[in-house]
Formats: sequence, structure tokens, C-alpha cells
Amino acid sequence: MTERRVRPALSPMKHAWRRQSPPPAVPPAGPPSGQPAASPDGEQRNGASVVHAALYRDGRRVSTPDSLAETFRELRQYPDGMAWIGLHRPSEDEIHSLAAEFDLHPLAVEDALEAHQRPKLERYGETLFVVLRAARYLDAAEEVDFGELHVFVGHDFVITVRHGAAPDLSAVRRRMEVAPELLALGPEAVLYAILDAVVDGYAPVVEGVQNDIDEIETEVFRGDPEVSRRIYELSREMVEFQRATRPLVGMLHSLMAGFAKYRTDEELQRYLRDVADHVTHTSERVDGFRQALADILTVNSTLVTQQQNAEMRALAEAGFAQNEEIKKISSWAAILFAPTLVGTIYGMNFDHMPELHWASGYPFAILLMAVVCTSLYFIFKRRDWL
Repeated sequence: MTERRVRPALSPMKHAWRRQSPPPAVPPAGPPSGQPAASPDGEQRNGASVVHAALYRDGRRVSTPDSLAETFRELRQYPDGMAWIGLHRPSEDEIHSLAAEFDLHPLAVEDALEAHQRPKLERYGETLFVVLRAARYLDAAEEVDFGELHVFVGHDFVITVRHGAAPDLSAVRRRMEVAPELLALGPEAVLYAILDAVVDGYAPVVEGVQNDIDEIETEVFRGDPEVSRRIYELSREMVEFQRATRPLVGMLHSLMAGFAKYRTDEELQRYLRDVADHVTHTSERVDGFRQALADILTVNSTLVTQQQNAEMRALAEAGFAQNEEIKKISSWAAILFAPTLVGTIYGMNFDHMPELHWASGYPFAILLMAVVCTSLYFIFKRRDWL
């Protein structure tokens, strides 16, 4: 059984994240001899789900362990150092190993394992647990893909548990490593950088959604029959986007209040206020998108209704015109039927028929046909059938 690392006590005037020891002499940058070097993109697969693990002192990397066990062992050798461990969909054993080493709260561990959490900021003793919803815009599919990120922040460690493709934390690590004066501020600086990366990742999504809305408006007035489905799908994505950004506004304000209370570096406080301004702006844009989509859906419904009414009116007019033609045809058919009936009767070749040999029979038949036809013509004319 490995020896449990003894955690230093915290000063009552310091934030639970703040490093207590004064910065030691700066060691040479980069991993020590014999340690594997990080890949160019900043991500190194140390295990099944360990994306990257590194130890830092005074803002500079001093070690790149190959496993969680090695990370724990080396962190004990650097009590004034900081461990930054990145995980991607970790196993239950890996999470419980981290929980035992860093005294993570069971509720936070359960949330990290199950995922599907709303953005939130929770304090469990000396550890902060932050849940973030990252987003990225997929140009090919023209849709928004959401990822979930859980961050454990202690006085000498930062653990990120990523569920999904976003955000790209390797870029965050590279950014911090080229700015050792910022990384030297400790775990709270790493938390700021992660928050900044997540919020900056919203900007391309906002632009992509704005383009989608512009295209949808064109399709609506062009009468595209598939536009209603696209509006509905984008509206659902905006609901998810709103759930990701709206709680983040309150979280950042709470975090800023904590930074001010525990006298965190003023420059870092300014950076965090900038992130809060960006996420507030993004949240307002998302609210505007939802309202715009609702208005577009209303306009589309109105245009569809107008189009349907026009089609119904055209069908009714066509039906009326067809009915008028049918009435004319029926009237002339009735008129022509009368002489046909008379001629048919008197055209039968029977010897014993009444009035068959009547001298006035032919004129009488012609007169009868004319009278019946004329009478029917005037009757139909009076009823506007002709």
C-alpha cells in the first residue's frame, strides 16, 4: 500500500487554493533526465484515460510522470509543487485513486463519474469542484456539439475530467507553460485559463449560429419546406447553449467574490472579470438567438398559413370554375336529350304504334322538340347555368 501524502495545513487568511510555501529556487525547465517528453501538441497518452500529467514549481514544469501512481509519488517529493492532471472519460478505479490521494468529496467523485451535470461551482472542504459545459461548432453538420468538463482545484493540484471532444485543454497547457509568471500564481491561475478557454470556445459557436440564423431567414422567405425542421433543431441547440452559459455568469461572479475575499492576485482578478464580461455577452447573445428563432418560427408559420390559404383559395376558385363548366355541360346535355328522346320513340319500327301514320306527326314531333329545347334553355338561362 502506498503511503498517504501529508497535506500541509492552510492559513486561515489564505484561500484553500493558495500555495502556502514561498517559491523555491527555479529548477531547470522541462522534464528531468529520463522522463518522457510531451508530444508537440501538448497531449500525451500516459494511460487508458490519462491524457497528460505534469508537475510544476514556480510556474515551470519539473516532471512529466507516466502514470497516476508516479504523479502521486513525485508530488510528495515536491511539497511546494503543483500537479496538473488531465483525464478523458476516466475509469472508476482511476477516479477513486485520485479521490483517495487528494481527499476528493464522494459527491464530487460521483458527479465526475456519471457526467451529465449542469454547470456549477461547489466547495468541498479545501477543494473546489467546477462543472463546465464546453461547446464547438461543427461546420460540416452545421450543428453545435457540447462537451462536459469537471475540474477539481486544490491548493497544490488541478484535475480535469473531460467528457467529450471540447475543450482543447492541450492548448490551455501550452498557453500557461509559455507564461510561467501566470502559472506561478498556482491552481487558481489554471482554473482561470480553463474558464477562459471554455468561454473563448463559445465565440465560434456564436458566429456559426448567427450564420445559420441568417440562412434560415433567407430560406423562410424563399419558402423552403425543410426550414421548420431546421428552426426546431437549432432552437433545441440554443436551449442547451443557454443551459451552458447562463449558470456560468453566476459562477464567475461567485468566484470573483472569493478571489477578492481571499486576496488573490489582483492581475488574476482582472483576468477573471474579463472572462465574466465575455460570458455575460455570450449569454445575452444566446438569449437573443432564442428570441430571434422564436420570431422566425412565428413568421414562418404565418407565411405557411398564408401560402396554404392562397392554395386553398386557388383550389376553391378552380373548383368553382369547374362547377360552372359542369353546369353548362349538364344544361346542354339536358337540352339535347329532349329531341333525342322524341326522335328515339318515333324512330321505333313497330306497326301498331299510336299516331304512326298521322299526316301531321312529323311537324308535330319537330315542334315538340323545339318547344322542349327552348323551354329548357330559358330555364337554365334564368338559373345562370348558361
